[in-house]
Amino acid sequence: MAGRILLLVLFMNAVFFIVNAVPETCPADLGGKCGEDGEWEGEFFPGVPKIKYEGPSSKNPLSYKWYNAEEVILGKKMKDWLRFSVAFWHTFRGTGADPFGAPTKYWPWEDGTNSIAMAKRRMRANFEFLSKLGVDRWCFHDRDIAPDGKTLKETNSNLDEVVALAKELQGDKIRPLWGTAQLFMHPRYMHGAATSSELGVYAYAAAQVKKAMEVTHYLGGENYVFWGGREGYQTLLNTDMERELDHMAKFLEAAAAYKKKIGFNGTLLIEPKPQEPTKHQYDWDAATTLNFLRKYGLLEFKLNIECNHATLSGHSCHHDLETARINGMLGNIDANTGDPQVGWDTDQFLTDVGEATMVMISVIRNGGLAPGGFNFDAKLRRESTDVEDLFIAHISGMDTLARGLRNAAKLIEDGSLAELVSKRYSSFDTELGAQIEAGKADFEMLEKKAMEWGEPKVASAKQELAEMIFQSAL
Repeated sequence: MAGRILLLVLFMNAVFFIVNAVPETCPADLGGKCGEDGEWEGEFFPGVPKIKYEGPSSKNPLSYKWYNAEEVILGKKMKDWLRFSVAFWHTFRGTGADPFGAPTKYWPWEDGTNSIAMAKRRMRANFEFLSKLGVDRWCFHDRDIAPDGKTLKETNSNLDEVVALAKELQGDKIRPLWGTAQLFMHPRYMHGAATSSELGVYAYAAAQVKKAMEVTHYLGGENYVFWGGREGYQTLLNTDMERELDHMAKFLEAAAAYKKKIGFNGTLLIEPKPQEPTKHQYDWDAATTLNFLRKYGLLEFKLNIECNHATLSGHSCHHDLETARINGMLGNIDANTGDPQVGWDTDQFLTDVGEATMVMISVIRNGGLAPGGFNFDAKLRRESTDVEDLFIAHISGMDTLARGLRNAAKLIEDGSLAELVSKRYSSFDTELGAQIEAGKADFEMLEKKAMEWGEPKVASAKQELAEMIFQSAL
């Protein structure tokens, strides 16, 4: 019986892939959406209006309740504090598939192919989505927006063709927040890209990054991101860690040199993540990545902190943001969250107002994120399959961060939390404290004071009061 069931499952899978391999030019059930040439006609989102701010009392799911782009908070417009961006890969390439199930999302404009024509159609859908959402930035991986060819030359040509359309559709107001190269999905990158044990793969990855940097620059991108999903190891038994780290540093040095050569003024960003898909990723968290950059003198790089990656490394998002900020290395935020009951990178839209408030405290302390911003590296849940869900998810994420901004501003203007923190460290606001912080107090001096003062008095940290003040702003 088990054998028959297995054969049935294999047969159904074969049918599924055969059916989905049919090279359509336009879906057949679109009610006149496709013209005679197979191209899409009319709007991609005809039932969705331009999203507007309606205020907290609105019950309209297709409206902003907290995000009012032109409203000034702490001397800066909300849109300038937040600098929102849509992630092309999750929004237009996400299918809902997971390791246990087939795709669940079949957007009406998809034709079942990965052709150049389909890539261009997705790009048009992307810019209509941005326009209706009122967002003027987007992010992409090179292989998300254009298909691989049979050779690197053909692949680059495919990318050029789609990027030319993107340039036209962008106009003067829209640009990429950042671009990047996808160096983790193709089998050639199974051992890594910059850390691969194969010289040919290292060279191929360099060529791919070179091209991705060029198109990011051409599109007016403000940053370029390196996420090393395969830059790590599964076991140290067969790994020369020192050599791999040296190779990765040389790769990044070459990228920085090429950035200058082509006149790209964007910021180069490293995105930490502890693991997944590798057992151990070299840029584990913000602190580990900062140590790597300092060791190799790569100080022109900054960090792109992804909240879900921070929690996977055992930290809060706020912790990694503060680690990057106090070191002058906070460049961008991938706005998402994970499920605390699930131990992997679930890439959910951030909807926790308390967490968003903590995030915005770091952003305000940083003076903003420009030329970085908030990229929604987040995807719909597998079970959310309506086109309008794409809008609802982004609206919810944008409203959550906007509400976090309002709350953080309220805490700063109130001053009670800052006063509590200042009072806690007030013993250092003395002559000796100033000498310690200036590096002028040696152990002999401190021993003399300890003998003179006797047993020190230790004040309460007032954690519960701090939490009460914080909660009162939510």
